[in-house]
Amino acid sequence: MSQPCVNIGMVGHVDHGKTTLVKALSGVWTDTHSEEVKRGISIRLGYADSVFMKCPKCPEPQGYTVAKTCPNCGEKTEVHRTVSFVDAPGHETLMATMLSGAAIMDGAMLVIAANEDCPQPQTKEHLMALDIIGIESIVIVQNKIDLVSRERLIEHYHQIKEFVKGTVAENAPIVPVSAQQNVNIDALIDMLETVVPTPVHKVDKPAHMLVARSFDINKPGIDIEGIRGGVIGGTLTEGVLRPGDELEIRPGLKVTSEGSTRWVPITTKVSSVHAGASKVDEATPGGLLAVGTLLDPALTKGDSLTGQVAGFPGTLPDTRHQFTMELHLLERVVGVTKEEIEINEIKTSEPLMLNIGTATTVGVVTSARTKDAQVVLKRPICAALGAMVAISRRIDSRWRLIGVGVIKS
Repeated sequence: MSQPCVNIGMVGHVDHGKTTLVKALSGVWTDTHSEEVKRGISIRLGYADSVFMKCPKCPEPQGYTVAKTCPNCGEKTEVHRTVSFVDAPGHETLMATMLSGAAIMDGAMLVIAANEDCPQPQTKEHLMALDIIGIESIVIVQNKIDLVSRERLIEHYHQIKEFVKGTVAENAPIVPVSAQQNVNIDALIDMLETVVPTPVHKVDKPAHMLVARSFDINKPGIDIEGIRGGVIGGTLTEGVLRPGDELEIRPGLKVTSEGSTRWVPITTKVSSVHAGASKVDEATPGGLLAVGTLLDPALTKGDSLTGQVAGFPGTLPDTRHQFTMELHLLERVVGVTKEEIEINEIKTSEPLMLNIGTATTVGVVTSARTKDAQVVLKRPICAALGAMVAISRRIDSRWRLIGVGVIKS
């Protein structure tokens, strides 16, 4: 299987069929929609890789499938494109994945079940998140069409059109499918191929990897000779990564000495690279990676390096313990109750949850104005000027997205 070249996020309300849809799109080309990558390395991100195949004889969209032979004419199909689906079942986890992983999504499927009125609370919340984090390549999937009548389906279609009016998804195509019955999957693949292009990646730049998972793959009781180094999982945003490359990880390791705390960058070497389900000689941007290193596994176990940035030594952005960001707040919070809550200005001393790349941290506001705010971070981040920050505020015992910021200093 070729390396995935594009990441497509799965978003939508709980129980609207995201996981079933990923399974229908994964076909026989992936192990399972689990969290495993073959050959002993797992990045456990809640994702599946899928190879879109195309029949050389059948016209579009009937010619698209995930099978090795065309279900229509029996002809051997040809590889068209390999994609990664980023899926986190459950809206709480999904929102965290969307906000912290915005940089790894190239497009999204907004899954809306036809047997429930549209919009549901998290459908509104997730569409708002897509809008604010800048995901513009969207396909709306009207799922579970086998559970409703034709008349209800048409009524539901108009509910969706009214719901997305004035949003980033206003002109997004709506594809009716039944993921459970495998109905219209060919038309959905055709629309994904049309709407979500393969990004043009900067492979001539130094490698820059957002770390979304880290772990120890050694089993308890293993002989010391058989111990393998720690593994980091995530995605390359630019550059090429190969076994043998020197790697720096920032902010790195927290070191406390004589009453003071500092963060020291970690240096290591790449021992192996897995892209999709295969061990590869080099990895390029797009799709999800598992990178074996020479690090002590104790440094990577339990996702301890999640949210950090890896790259060639001397090429990474600065480690920031505080920053000033330009503010772009929403007018209202959605998905809390049926009554949307108006968003007030950010205040000095207010704690905010901030998502930058795959990093999540809490920042306390030290200076707040109408258009910008300065925050001191509980946990430092590695980010460049101009990086986008998703801002959440504590509302009704839960962090709710209230806007975005752009790091300016």
